[in-house]
Amino acid sequence: MTSIERTAYPRFKRLMSAREMHVFFTPKREEIDWAQERTRSGEHLLALALTLKCYQKLGYFPKAAEVPGAVVEHVRGALELPEGTGPHYESVNTAKLHRKLVRERQGISYDQERARNIAEEAIRRAALVKNNPPDLINVALEELVRGTCELPAFRTLDEMAARVRREVNEDIFATVRSRMTMEDRARLHGLLDVGGLDRKSGLNRLRKPAKRPSWSHLKEQHKHLQWVDGLGDTDAWLEGIAPGKIADFAAEAGALDAAELRDYEAGKLIALLACLVHAARRRARDDLAEMFCKRVATKLKNAKDELEEIRKQQQALVERMIGTYRTVLERIDPAGLLPCGTDGAPALFRTGWSGGGDSARPLAATRS
Repeated sequence: MTSIERTAYPRFKRLMSAREMHVFFTPKREEIDWAQERTRSGEHLLALALTLKCYQKLGYFPKAAEVPGAVVEHVRGALELPEGTGPHYESVNTAKLHRKLVRERQGISYDQERARNIAEEAIRRAALVKNNPPDLINVALEELVRGTCELPAFRTLDEMAARVRREVNEDIFATVRSRMTMEDRARLHGLLDVGGLDRKSGLNRLRKPAKRPSWSHLKEQHKHLQWVDGLGDTDAWLEGIAPGKIADFAAEAGALDAAELRDYEAGKLIALLACLVHAARRRARDDLAEMFCKRVATKLKNAKDELEEIRKQQQALVERMIGTYRTVLERIDPAGLLPCGTDGAPALFRTGWSGGGDSARPLAATRS
C-alpha cells in the first residue's frame, strides 16, 4: 500500500497553526446563517458546520473520529456554542442529510461511478509515462478536483492505481517481448549467467562505471560500447515507450542481482533487461564522449603550456640578442659618431646595395 504521506491526498495535519485554523476552519457569517437555518439544536449546528468546513478543506467527508479535537473546539468557539457541545447525530439519516446539504452548497456531484471512471482514466493515461504510484494517485486527484467530484477514499485510489499500473505495464512488457527474436531474448537471458575468471554475470559488466580518461581506458570503453551495442537494437524494442517508464524499469533491474531477477515472470524479466541494456548503451556513449573530451582537453592544455614555454624561450633569446647588439655598438662607436640611417642603425651595419646596374655598390662601401 502506498503511503498517504507521499501523495497529495488531503488530510488533517497533526499540528496546525492558529493561522491555518483561522483560514480553513473559521465559518463565515453567511455560512453560519446557512447552517442555523437548517438545524434546530446546537449539536446539529456544530455537526453541520464541521461537515462543511472539513469538506471545504479536504474535498471529502472524514469520519467523526478523524476530526481533530482542536478543530471541533475552534468551530464551536466560532459558533459561540456552550462548552461541552458536541457534534452528535441522533440518526444516520441526519448525517446523510448534512452531507447532501453540503454537496448542494458546494456544487459537487455525488456519483461514485463517475468519480471512479474519471480517476481510472486519468491513472491509465498517466501510467503510460509515469511508474511511481504516488504520482498516479496525484494525477487522479487533480482530475477529480477539476471534475468537481467528491474524492473517493484513499484506499480506493491506491488499489485502483496499483491495478491500472499493473495492467499498463503488462501491456508494455508484452509489446517489448513481441518485438524481439528468440536470439535477442537468449542474449538478454545470458546476462544473468555467471562465468569467467571473476565469476561475475553480464549484469556486473553492464553496471561497470567509466574509468579515468587515459588512452588505454578510452580503448576499453570503446570495446565496452561495441559489446553493449551487440546485445540488441533496444531503440527498436522500446520505440514509443515513454523515457520515464524506461528509466524506471532500468532502475528496477539495476537495483537487483541476477538471482533476484530470475524470480521475475519471463515477460517482465525480458522487458526490464531490455530497458537496462538501453540505459547502459546511452551511458556507455556518454562516458566515451566524456572521456574523449577530457582527453582532448588535457592534450590541448599541455599544448598551450608548451607553446607558452616556447614563447618565453624565444622572448629570452631576442632579449639576449638585443643586449649583445647594444654591447657591440658601444664598443665600435663609444662616442656615437657613426652616421645612422633613417632606421637609427649605423650605416656600417646596414645591409643591401645602392644604385643599380653595373654601378651598384654595397651600402657599407658608400660611407665617406
